[in-house]
Amino acid sequence: MRQRSVAMLIAVTAVGSLLAGTPVPGALAAESGAGSSPSPAGARPPGPAGVDLETVTIPELQARMADGSLTSSALTAAYLQRIETVDPKINAVLRTDPTALRQAAASDIRHRHGRARGPLDGIPVLLKDNVNTRGMPTTAGSLALAGSPPDTDAALVTRLRDAGAVILGKTNLSEWANFRAAKPTSGWSAVGGQTGNPYVLDRNPCGSSSGSAAALAASLSQVAIGTETDGSIVCPAGMNGVVGHKPSLGLVSQAGVVPISAEQDTAGPMARNVTDAALTLAVLRGDGSSQPGVAGATRASGASGSLPEESARPGTLRGKRIGLWRLPSLGPEVDALMTRTAEKLRSAGAEVVQVTPPYQERLAQLEYPALLSEFHRDIDAYLATRKGPRNLAELIEFNRAHPAERTCFAGQELFEQALAAPATTDPGYRVMRAELKDLSRRSLDETMAAHRLDAIAAPTNPPAWTTDCARGDNDVIPSSTPAAVAGYPSLSVPAGFVNELPVGLLLTAGDRQDAKLLSLGAAVEHRLEAWRAPRYLPTVGPGTSR
Repeated sequence: MRQRSVAMLIAVTAVGSLLAGTPVPGALAAESGAGSSPSPAGARPPGPAGVDLETVTIPELQARMADGSLTSSALTAAYLQRIETVDPKINAVLRTDPTALRQAAASDIRHRHGRARGPLDGIPVLLKDNVNTRGMPTTAGSLALAGSPPDTDAALVTRLRDAGAVILGKTNLSEWANFRAAKPTSGWSAVGGQTGNPYVLDRNPCGSSSGSAAALAASLSQVAIGTETDGSIVCPAGMNGVVGHKPSLGLVSQAGVVPISAEQDTAGPMARNVTDAALTLAVLRGDGSSQPGVAGATRASGASGSLPEESARPGTLRGKRIGLWRLPSLGPEVDALMTRTAEKLRSAGAEVVQVTPPYQERLAQLEYPALLSEFHRDIDAYLATRKGPRNLAELIEFNRAHPAERTCFAGQELFEQALAAPATTDPGYRVMRAELKDLSRRSLDETMAAHRLDAIAAPTNPPAWTTDCARGDNDVIPSSTPAAVAGYPSLSVPAGFVNELPVGLLLTAGDRQDAKLLSLGAAVEHRLEAWRAPRYLPTVGPGTSR
């Protein structure tokens, strides 16, 4: 394993509009200088001279672009070449943006004239395919939305464009963000087929931001955007050995994102390191800078939105109190990995105490019934903005009429239950959501107060299960639920491996404590040094944890 640098800071300037145009024929191979065949297992991916795409950070890329030794055009072309040659192994990227090289050329002009818009200017970004993108299909993985693209960008895409980011393309996902069937297969959609796990190809990438996580693990983009209702950023991040941050609810605008529930949905950044995730969050933040914690996040991040440099030093864990929620139900090898993780954190000066947040059984009882009502309300509102089925009832009929929607699993039980669920105006629903909000927040607030914690840590995921359409997922993973239901931030960082399969450490903090959580996560990442590149193994047998 190689320790990745987190050195920074990069100064930023004001944001503006992004120039876009037509694709540049033939520029991909000419600018990247990369070969035409995929890297062998374990080899460094092709990239511009002197740039290791697996380990480079955004601040390092910006330093190179500032001194003229790297262009966004070369970086973007290298990632496009990487997608062309490596993505067939994992099937993570649905499509690339034909204007990506033109976007990169516009960024190069800004850099040459000293007008770079900030740390994401010229940085390639992949978007989960439930995020509206003008000019490109946005399908949520469903053939029902595979016709005309949206008329406008999602609000978060506008922010990325204004920051100068290069929209590289769209990633596959679990169809309808895993909210269609009672027993779905994560990483599968009728539009994109099945995404594989880059570490072991017959294992699952987890859902629903499966394509975003797998693409990052395979070094197909510098950063990616995922979305989460409960676990859909952090579980794929953990299972694919990358970083995923679920922001505090409302920090990132959900306008133009295919919904499940306005009470829990959020988009968030995914990256190969915490630094890049923090820089991306600084751009994704909505207009709520006057809200408690948001202005503080900006100050704690510095003017560029990056983490303070001292957050990368091993000593920053000294005196931090972390509650370890062990979750032995995820298996003895994961539990043993958590024991070793706790020992490493203690050796860096952290105090680690064992905790069990209360009310988890009740949260599990209430969450899905509430989501069913909210999904019916919110998906009807979204479908009314798109061509195709205009509401949930029409969407159910579309699936019945199109056999391609049933090639992996046939069920749409959650759709049918949502259609019959009480409206969100129903008093019973309101009582249920109020209890969910109260108990989820108390489960975290009371635990953190009782033990005077800076964060709660838990395993993000079990080792990836074998992908099997007939069986479906094996994904009862309770660690994401309290923060997801409460609307509090959570962050998954690589913790280690069980038999070649990555396991993440999920860190959870209080409402609007995103900046503090990212800073702590950078220190944990630095201490654990658990990342390593995937080897694209076809399968794996029994083994040991590391």
